[in-house]
Amino acid sequence: MHVHILGIGGTFMGGIAALAQAAGHRVTGCDRAVYPPMSTQLESLGVQLIEDYDPGQLDLRPDVVVVGNVMSRGRPIVERLLDSGLPYTSGPQWLAEHVLQGRWTLAVAGTHGKTTTTSMLAWILDRAGLDPGFLIGGVASDFPASARLGTGRHFVVEADEYDTAFFDKRAKFVHYRPRTAILTNLEYDHADIYPDVASIQRQFHQLVRTVPGCGRVIHASADPRLEEALAMGCWTPREGFSADPSVLADWSPRLLRDDGSAFVVVSRGREAGRVEWRMIGHHNVANGLAAVAAAVHAGVSVETACRALSGFGGVRRRLEIRGSAGGVTVYDDFAHHPTAIRSTLEGLRRRVGDARIIALLEPRSNTMKLGVHRGELAASLAAADRVWFYQPVDLGWDLGEVAAAMGPAAGVAGDVDQLAASVAAAAQSGDHVVIMSNGSFGGVHDLLLARLRRRSVA
Repeated sequence: MHVHILGIGGTFMGGIAALAQAAGHRVTGCDRAVYPPMSTQLESLGVQLIEDYDPGQLDLRPDVVVVGNVMSRGRPIVERLLDSGLPYTSGPQWLAEHVLQGRWTLAVAGTHGKTTTTSMLAWILDRAGLDPGFLIGGVASDFPASARLGTGRHFVVEADEYDTAFFDKRAKFVHYRPRTAILTNLEYDHADIYPDVASIQRQFHQLVRTVPGCGRVIHASADPRLEEALAMGCWTPREGFSADPSVLADWSPRLLRDDGSAFVVVSRGREAGRVEWRMIGHHNVANGLAAVAAAVHAGVSVETACRALSGFGGVRRRLEIRGSAGGVTVYDDFAHHPTAIRSTLEGLRRRVGDARIIALLEPRSNTMKLGVHRGELAASLAAADRVWFYQPVDLGWDLGEVAAAMGPAAGVAGDVDQLAASVAAAAQSGDHVVIMSNGSFGGVHDLLLARLRRRSVA
C-alpha cells in the first residue's frame, strides 16, 4: 500500500510514517519547514519528503492519504484531495485501524508530561522484555525513533487532546480505546480549538468512556479538573498517583533527594522499589510513578519497573543540554505553558541551588499567541534570575507589559540574533541558560553557543 501523509513533519505524523514504513508500506509525505529531530528521523527512514503543499503531488495516486490536523479547508491540496476522490483518513484513525487493533493499548493523556511519561512507560515495558510498540510525540534518548511496531502484545501511545483532522473535530485520543489510560493532569490549553476548560474535560471524559471494565484509569490524585471529569462517570478501576507525599494516593514517593533525582516508590503505603535516575523535578517524579503504575497493570513487577527507570535516558528537548561554553550551560526545553515553564525551572533550581538561571521564552503555541496565559507568565518564571522574551511579529499582544511587571531582570527582543547577543553579553561562568519553545526558536541555541565560544577564546 502507498501511504501519503499530509503534514508529515510533526512528531505524531512522523511517527505514523515510521509505523507505516515498518509495516511494509511505501510512505511519502509533505510538509514545510521540517526541523530536527523529525527531519532527521524521516531522513533515516528513507521516507520521500516533498517540500510544501503543492497539489500536484496527489498525481502520485497513493492508495490512501493520511491527513494531519495542520491541514484545513481552503488549502489547495485539501481541495484537490476532496475533488480527486482519493481515499483519505486521519492519523489517529489510521493508527487505530492498522496498528492498535487487537493489541493492549496503553494511552498517556494530559495537558503536561505526556511525552516524557509515554517514553518512560515504553522504556519500562521494553526493559521487561515485552518488546512493545509505541508512538511518542517526541524523540526519547533510549530509542532510535519516535515510533516502532514492536512484536509484543502491548502498544504505548501518547494520547493528545488536540483535534483529529479538519473532517473530525474530536480529540485524537478518542480513537485509541486503551485498556490502560494514564491521565497526568488537566488544564486549559489549545485555546484555538477549545473555548474553555469544560470542553476539554468533556473530551477527557470521552476517553474515559472507552476504557473497559477490565482496564485501569491511572490519574493524578490532586488534580481538581481531572476529578471533575472522572465524576462525569467512570466504569473502570482507578488508581491515583501524586509526587506530593502529603497527598493520599495509591502511588506516592519518599523523596531521597529534594530535586527528585532519587526516590522510593510507595505503593499503597508499602515501599516497593527505589529509583535513582538522571531526571530532576517533582513533575518527573509524578510522571515516573504513573509509568510504574501502568506497567504494573500490564504485568511488570514494581522492582523491574524501578530498575528500568533508573536507566531511563530522558527525552529530547526536555531540559536537554545543548552545549556548554565559557562555563555557561545551555538547555533546550519544550515548555510552552505556564505550568510546564514553572515545573521546568523549579526542577532546575533544586538541582543547581544558588547558581544563576537565565530563561529565554518564545511564545509560539497557538494558546500563547492568543495571549490566554499572559497573566500567569511572570509568576511561572519566578525561579529564573534573568528572563528574556522573544517578541515575534505575528504575536497579537505586547510581551513588554509582562517584562515591565517583572522589573529590570526581564527584557524583550524582536530579533533572534539580538537576543543571542544580549544573553551572551549578560551570561557569566556558572550560569544555566534555559531556552523554552515548542519550535526551533530560529536556531537561537546555536547562535548563543557560538557567541559564548567566541567570547571564551577572545
